[in-house]
Amino acid sequence: MSEPADRRYGPATLPTARGPLSAAVVEALRHPPHDLPVDLGVDVYPPDPFTDEDLQLTLFLCYELHYRGWAGVDESWEWQPTLLALRARCERVFEAALRRLATPPPVPAAGVAAGLAELVAEDDGPALAATLQRRADLTQFREFAAHRSVYHLREADPHSWALPRLGGPAKAALVEIQTDEYGSGRLDRMHAELFRSTLERLGLDTGYGAHIDVAPAVTLATNNLMSLFGLHRRLRGALLGHLAAFEMTSSLPNRRYGNGLRRLGFDEVATRFYDEHVEADAVHEQIAAHDMCGGLVRVEPALASDVLFGAAAGLAVDRLFAAHLLDSWAAGRSSLRPPAPPAVPPTVSLAVAACAAVAPPVRTVVG
Repeated sequence: MSEPADRRYGPATLPTARGPLSAAVVEALRHPPHDLPVDLGVDVYPPDPFTDEDLQLTLFLCYELHYRGWAGVDESWEWQPTLLALRARCERVFEAALRRLATPPPVPAAGVAAGLAELVAEDDGPALAATLQRRADLTQFREFAAHRSVYHLREADPHSWALPRLGGPAKAALVEIQTDEYGSGRLDRMHAELFRSTLERLGLDTGYGAHIDVAPAVTLATNNLMSLFGLHRRLRGALLGHLAAFEMTSSLPNRRYGNGLRRLGFDEVATRFYDEHVEADAVHEQIAAHDMCGGLVRVEPALASDVLFGAAAGLAVDRLFAAHLLDSWAAGRSSLRPPAPPAVPPTVSLAVAACAAVAPPVRTVVG
């Protein structure tokens, strides 16, 4: 049975808050745009930003306003100044953590393609794809698909932010890659639509953003990283580096995912998304490394280090994601979050009550 268009294509329903900061943002978004309290922000660094549920959900809430928005939320929130200021404070925490996590060696512009290949060759992350191919049961594969649905149901969109920020060879190469991602303009061939069919075969909700509430912080972080790079022109090199690493590490894992589904008895409709990536990404990886990233640094040599940073950051966060799934399964527990309780912490109520008031400006120092 087909779903209504608004369920399949968004906007998604506002998720349940995971702490005082995301609770205040969720509550604010339920009302017409207004100034947030000036003291609402990230005052201390969380011990681990990649697993901090409140931080990652707050970023995701803010970023989604630039994609398809949230159901019932006034679209003017997208450019509300105090919400943007809050997002910027959260971004500083997140970006600082990314730069601590991923520190690739400097390379000259002429060595970017080789540097990307070396990063990919040295990536020794957890064997998630092999586990899904050989040992994962149906419950675990369904969990994996639920995690990935947060990105795959809008596949390619974060990287498309780079298109108006590029010119010349890099832009032409990115267009070539994105044309395949969007099915050359055919709905039934769009990668997001192919993944929707996989979800359907797995008996999972195929609505846009349907699995956000059960996606843990590390899953949101893999998505927030792309949005951070995509929404900041200064990080366009990192965005292309991320995409290159994404394409260069895609073919073999996707072959394994497809084989894992076949082992579990699924048909070609269920595996088509993965099978399509085996062929397409084998071509894309060369275009991404040499034509796209190589083309970018030939025009803008100073962006070489950003390209390598974006690739290294993407690979590093994906390792954290894979480790979370494998560690959860090894411990005999779900890798997804349980449904959140409906109760709202008292501290949130105080923050929400202040949202309607316009406070005098103060200088906030973060980090």
